[in-house]
Amino acid sequence: MMLNLMRRCLCIALLLLAVIGTGYSLSQAQNLQKNDACKQENTVVTAPEKRPMKTIGIIGGVSWASSIEYYRIMNELVRDKLGGVNSAQILMFSIEFGEFSKQERLADKGDWTLMTQTILDAARRLQRGGADFIVIASNTLNSLAPTVEQEVGLPVLHIADATGAAVRKKGLHTVALLGTRYTMEQPFYRDRLKKYGIRVVIPSEKEREYINAVIFDELCANRIRKESREGYQKIIERLRKEEGAEGVILGCTEIPLLIGQKDVAIPVFDTTAIHSEAAVDFSLQGK
Repeated sequence: MMLNLMRRCLCIALLLLAVIGTGYSLSQAQNLQKNDACKQENTVVTAPEKRPMKTIGIIGGVSWASSIEYYRIMNELVRDKLGGVNSAQILMFSIEFGEFSKQERLADKGDWTLMTQTILDAARRLQRGGADFIVIASNTLNSLAPTVEQEVGLPVLHIADATGAAVRKKGLHTVALLGTRYTMEQPFYRDRLKKYGIRVVIPSEKEREYINAVIFDELCANRIRKESREGYQKIIERLRKEEGAEGVILGCTEIPLLIGQKDVAIPVFDTTAIHSEAAVDFSLQGK
């Protein structure tokens, strides 16, 4: 017992001598540790002065089926342009389409309030995340591009501008436009294409209803049906023969999931691919 007590006393004495020998108290040592921790917390990690490319901000999920294609195409294009294992620098906000589809129905009746709020919220999220510009992954919703630019302050790469440039490059003057009923019927898309010297022809009312139904009831759920492909082919062929369409714009980002150049006799303009390529070109400017 006595021996153990003496050993404990000796250990305490040695510990006190060690503390005294350092020139500062135990509490001082703890304060130094706290100061070091604060220095680490306050250290600011700065980003490189020059980033390799602009960050593409995508408003996606409208629908997710076509957003997948945007992501794939953009990354493949950057890989092909830069080589190696390079890929695109992308931020995507994917909107929940179930609730959004209800907002679309309200917009179809003339009330765009909720849908506009949703798109602006998505754009602001991308802005806070560091996007340099915005791509709205939907032909119809590019009608809100001017509003997004004004309210959020980031440039929006308009899908109709990219498509118009592609059609003009082909030397065509009259094209058919397939898309949602809103895209086919409202002037926002056709007027944009007029700047490129392009005349637009659209399907009949009955054909527009059919095209719109296939988009929302099938393609937005990634359901691809042979019968629907054949239905679209018949409409395009009629527009070629009767309306003089020299090419066809697939003016809904879901339509290329259903139909492509191999299915049609005239040039096809895949707006998903065209929009993606324009975004990558803008992202890589200066490289």
